[in-house]
Amino acid sequence: MSDSSCTNLKYNKLKMYEKFDNQLKEIDEEYRTAIITFAMAKIMDMHKTEQNKVALYLFNCIN
Repeated sequence: MSDSSCTNLKYNKLKMYEKFDNQLKEIDEEYRTAIITFAMAKIMDMHKTEQNKVALYLFNCIN
């Protein structure tokens, strides 16, 4: 086997970057879902006054 056979690998850079980008987006989505689930569980453990404060803070951050 010659060294040139190892350098003749063909790949599509655009497809490779696209696949990598899609994988990152999937990971990002899973991470956001986990964070939201954790936050919701924490909020459910709070007293009503604390829940209202968090809701108001989040509302103000969005607007």
